[in-house]
Amino acid sequence: MMMKIGITGGKGGTGKSTVAVALAVELGKKYNVLLVDMDADCPNDHLLLDVKRKLMHNVEQRIPMWDMDKCIKCGACGPVCKTNAIVSIKKSNPIFVDSQCNGCGACVIKCPVKAIGWDKKDIGYIYSGNNYGIDLLSGELKINEPLSEVVINSMKKIVEGKNEDYDFIIYDTAAGTHCDVISALEDCDLAFAVTEPTPLGAHDLGLILQLLKILNKESSIVLNMADIGDKRLVEDIAKDYQVEIVARIPYSKEIIEDYSRGVPIREKNISYLADMVSKKSDVTEHKPLQNKK
Repeated sequence: MMMKIGITGGKGGTGKSTVAVALAVELGKKYNVLLVDMDADCPNDHLLLDVKRKLMHNVEQRIPMWDMDKCIKCGACGPVCKTNAIVSIKKSNPIFVDSQCNGCGACVIKCPVKAIGWDKKDIGYIYSGNNYGIDLLSGELKINEPLSEVVINSMKKIVEGKNEDYDFIIYDTAAGTHCDVISALEDCDLAFAVTEPTPLGAHDLGLILQLLKILNKESSIVLNMADIGDKRLVEDIAKDYQVEIVARIPYSKEIIEDYSRGVPIREKNISYLADMVSKKSDVTEHKPLQNKK
């Protein structure tokens, strides 16, 4: 049975994508693996894999559309817009700022004469790619658009149609605990929280572990740059949440050089993680898919 693995972390810059890419490549030596870059605000897995992405399709979001022949200029639509996308003054045509709109539909419901219908706008893109024997699915939000979770949900629908094609699907989430991260993690069978031995790293690790507990997800900790800070900060959080630190990746010049060249890192702790998830799954070794080299 296919397993979905979430690579996540409360704080940005802890090496989450580095771990996700390296784990995908390591598993890809034996299994069919799909890596899904769900950090739509700042996707970078394609850079770490040295992949030139191909556009699959645009992502659309609904937005309201006014029929000015029906509009009575009552001003009711503006006050119900919680994202301030509508400026409405009585006896004047409403002004709509589509980049602020989240498509909630409050204005459509509020309009007393049903003068507001629906239109669509492009808010992002979904790309695909392949390198190092693994497939990549990557989502990207357009600049100034507010809803990355719409892109995430669009990618999840694509993944649903590919469940039978892969042994492991790895979700590389955004940092933090916002809706886009929740949407990505809710599908995962287990998750690795990547952190660093700093006060901010430990604080935000607590937030993501709390979220994983609420979502009832099996979780473990990957401590990156483990030898340059105060590891006790992370160890205390791990103890508080009764979560194991399963890997400690050192800070090294070799890892930095590989990262800068777009080469997945080679580190014994990544091999250990790959063995760990292989044992947790009931996946047997598969032959590569026909589209792999």
